[in-house]
Amino acid sequence: MSWWKHETAVVDEGARIGEGTRIWHFSHVMGGAEIGAHCTLGQNVFVARGVKVGDHCKIQNNVSLYEGVELEDYVFCGPSMVFTNVRTPRAAFPRKGSYVRTLVRHGASIGANATIVCGVTIGRWALVAAGAVVTRDVPDYGLVAGVPARLVGWVCECGIPLRFEGREATCRECGRRYVQEDEQTVRRLETP
Repeated sequence: MSWWKHETAVVDEGARIGEGTRIWHFSHVMGGAEIGAHCTLGQNVFVARGVKVGDHCKIQNNVSLYEGVELEDYVFCGPSMVFTNVRTPRAAFPRKGSYVRTLVRHGASIGANATIVCGVTIGRWALVAAGAVVTRDVPDYGLVAGVPARLVGWVCECGIPLRFEGREATCRECGRRYVQEDEQTVRRLETP
């Protein structure tokens, strides 16, 4: 086995786990789930069938990835953050099979105790603040916070908030450069 699981973790037959992935205490990965290479699933993580997790993702303790959730590479899910997969849940009227897709793009981070309402896309390298409730799409490099979450700024790929002077910003920590094209669009400038 090229991946590791704690003795209390359960990985059902039919789950695909990538090389170097580590699955910690009391976690459960259902058959039909796909976990990429070099991921870490913390304590008490649940991954439903049909969920896709890219490479190098970090899923912290007490996170559930329900059907309809897809994480691209290098996604960080903070402790006890929540994904939903049904817009109008009712115990008396099960919605099995009508799950709404949620996509978390490459490099995005979701803070502790945040809630992601199904049907949204969280953009590349976006940052969702701890405790935020995301009800609509988050743009690439967007920093969102609050209930409901609102765009409050922009972040570098390294995670440091950006300060724009006019339409351009340079990360004070790593030197990456960005341009703001409009109120909802920031793009990284290629380095020469």
